[in-house]
Amino acid sequence: MSQADDETSLDTPLDPRVHPYRDDIAADFLDGRVEAKTFVAGKEKRAGAPWTPVMSKPVAAESVSGSGGSQVLQATELLFGEAFTVFEDKDGWSWGQCGPDGYVGYVKSTDLFVALPEPTHWVSAVSSLVFPDPKGEYPPLMRLSMMAGMAVDTVEGEFARLASGGWIFNKHIAHLNDTRSDFVATAGMFNRAPYLWGGRGGQGIDCSGLVQVPLAAAGVLVPRDSDQQAGAIGEDLGVPEDLGELLPGDIVFFPGHVGFYLGSSALLHASSHDMMVVIHSLDVVIERMVERHGRGITRVRRVAETD
Repeated sequence: MSQADDETSLDTPLDPRVHPYRDDIAADFLDGRVEAKTFVAGKEKRAGAPWTPVMSKPVAAESVSGSGGSQVLQATELLFGEAFTVFEDKDGWSWGQCGPDGYVGYVKSTDLFVALPEPTHWVSAVSSLVFPDPKGEYPPLMRLSMMAGMAVDTVEGEFARLASGGWIFNKHIAHLNDTRSDFVATAGMFNRAPYLWGGRGGQGIDCSGLVQVPLAAAGVLVPRDSDQQAGAIGEDLGVPEDLGELLPGDIVFFPGHVGFYLGSSALLHASSHDMMVVIHSLDVVIERMVERHGRGITRVRRVAETD
């Protein structure tokens, strides 16, 4: 997100999830929009680790424990090759904004690089291994997940050589201009993947990540969190009185949750109840949401078919 992308009124409070500002520092393009002691220009970098957590505060996920960690969460996940604009680099943490969706948070500075080549391709498989040779016969250097970006130097046989080093199976990647239009089928590729709050597929995936990543593969860029998605994706159908009106591919929202309707009363979603991506009866999910939150379906959105 940039200054040009922000079309909200000057009187509208800015969402700190997608606007980089704090009391002490803010992005220079927010000067005049927010109050901060210092306004700074961002420095463009890219993720050089296979995946890296984007934290809500500069505290490593592995060090969070007990009640003290309740306010320090993994906000999202940055994948290899994805851009990250840094506005502050301090004590081993870079505070800034994710390139894919504008999400703001803290990333370990050692996971970000200035010289990483701009991607020419993206991983179209759920995950793929990067090998030190063009045969895949040695232990892999790393594992990349769907939507990770990389620059391809050349292709030798069935493997592509990456400008950053290593070889990846050529059938597991796609050119940046290529898309996978059947986002429901893409989402289904994540079935049984582990659930991870803030995950986008690197180590696991959460409910809104399961919506965001397959739509990105289809060329449809959407916000990160389910409440943001509920106001932004496709056509708003409200809440149909007759659930028989739902079509496969409709995106069904609940309080703090979202999933893909598959038809035949089935919902594909990343479930914290099962700690994995699963298919449940829509009636079961509605019943569980009513029990937990007092409400079932809050909104349904439909995405137009992509080319």
